[in-house]
Amino acid sequence: MTQTRQPATLLLADGHVFQGFSFGKKGTTTGEICFNTGMTGYQEVFTDPSYTGQVLIMNNVHVGNYGVKSADVESGSIKIRGLIARNLEEQFSRIQAEGNLDEYLVKNNIVAIEGVDTRALVAHIRTKGAMNCIISSEISDIAELKAELAKTPDMDGLELASTISTTEEYELGDPGAAMKVAVLDFGVKKHILECLVTRGAYVRVHPAKTPLSRLKEFNPDGYFISNGPGDPAAMPYAIDTLKDILKEDKPVFGICLGHQLLALANGIPTFKMHHGHRGLNHPVKNLITGQCEITTQNHGFGVDPEAVRNHPDVEVTHVNLNDSSIEGIRLKNKKAFSVQYHPESTPGPHDSRYLFDSFVDMMK
Repeated sequence: MTQTRQPATLLLADGHVFQGFSFGKKGTTTGEICFNTGMTGYQEVFTDPSYTGQVLIMNNVHVGNYGVKSADVESGSIKIRGLIARNLEEQFSRIQAEGNLDEYLVKNNIVAIEGVDTRALVAHIRTKGAMNCIISSEISDIAELKAELAKTPDMDGLELASTISTTEEYELGDPGAAMKVAVLDFGVKKHILECLVTRGAYVRVHPAKTPLSRLKEFNPDGYFISNGPGDPAAMPYAIDTLKDILKEDKPVFGICLGHQLLALANGIPTFKMHHGHRGLNHPVKNLITGQCEITTQNHGFGVDPEAVRNHPDVEVTHVNLNDSSIEGIRLKNKKAFSVQYHPESTPGPHDSRYLFDSFVDMMK
């Protein structure tokens, strides 16, 4: 815990106020509040592009206790808008670490607050649902904080994927590989691409609004639809492109936002969840094998369960054992499937990495 304890304030959209102490960058930040139940892997979580626009509560009592390392990232920078914790640690135990969390947050311009009763805060969010919030170490007047918070757009209806997608195409893997995968980048995680490359795929990553005509120039054997932030229903450009991709009748694999887009491309609506799923220990049942998988998750939107079960051409393949939400689908008339959770599992268990093998087998 930092020795210089500058006061900071957390205000929720419903008027609840939490007092604490500033950490990271001194300043003010806003976004949708959410919580992650993982005990480790905080750096991978902070750099996950799917967290764009969100202020994150980490449930573990101590965050930062093993420092930061440049290899432990999922993108080029921290993507969360702010951080809330019980204790943010300056001292770290890992000898391989390159610095402490405070320095890392300052470098990435992230406003954080510590000394908050995160158990009470998470219990409140679980009851009241996700909402916008503001953290400030420079404004203490609640009326002024409320005025600043009112300027923050709601996540429902917000299109964010195109704002963080790559602006230029790039390629990974062996150009002489037997398989080529065209990736639509809506906020793809680094380890998703590594899971494809290590299985023998040559990958080209494309900006979010790339049309099918350009994707086809790569002559891919399959298409990957990535994870990402924001409301999938606010992405008609991506839904239309995916409809065109499905007409190609080549293997298609979607993860998280890609799962939601595959549903929307088949006329199945999505919805804003009460408080979403974020963590490393969500149990999911594979309805094909009957086995349970412990999964990594990060999503605030879901696929409509009634609509997907009534769709004649779509089969539910995975369900969440906590709340029965839809965790996986496949098309009966196409070589296309998707999951809501993150099989690359960084951080998290590797129970679901077989899905990458299944995608490779489809392309073969």
